[in-house]
Amino acid sequence: MKHIIINVGRQLGSGGHDIGRMLALDFQAKYYDRELLNLAAKESGLSEKIFEQNDEKKGFFRGLLNLGSPHVNSDGGYKSSFSQETLFQFQSDAIVKAAKEGSCVFVGRCADYVLRDFGNTVNVFITASMNYRINQIMNKQHIDADAARKFIEQGEATRAAYYNYYTGKKWGHSSSYDLCIDSSILGLVESEKLIAGFIRKRFSL
Repeated sequence: MKHIIINVGRQLGSGGHDIGRMLALDFQAKYYDRELLNLAAKESGLSEKIFEQNDEKKGFFRGLLNLGSPHVNSDGGYKSSFSQETLFQFQSDAIVKAAKEGSCVFVGRCADYVLRDFGNTVNVFITASMNYRINQIMNKQHIDADAARKFIEQGEATRAAYYNYYTGKKWGHSSSYDLCIDSSILGLVESEKLIAGFIRKRFSL
């Protein structure tokens, strides 16, 4: 199996996580979603909680990392000397290290941008109809349709701001990806098969 990197962007409720896991199994690749937070924490020597608090959130301030002082306050939050840009860099370093070690599937975290200079990548974006996504969120979060729609809209606004801020590109825009697919048309399994077929042709597997 060739060394390939699959970067998956996704709308909330589109099944991007599940498709990513299936692709990882299909291509015997390591799967990284929230696992990246743990990896970044290990690489940086910082608490995973710090990365969780800032996961896919846009940085509004810039600061310098003061390596000579504690980074975490007594309430578990990080000090203002910590910039979210610094955390993004730690996470990016973890992504690059994992990508160099073997085949990987990365879900979100601007991995497509972080690995933009790697020639063995394919960037995929998973979308789905709003009704489909609302139903998925209702089932997973145990909330009603109105709450699910609000959950999606707020979550995606945050995710888009994060992606746009760090990459200079537009989250979800087709020009940022090699393949965009609506998972609500074929379903998750068939969508994964279509993506896998595209990847095999792309890399002559």
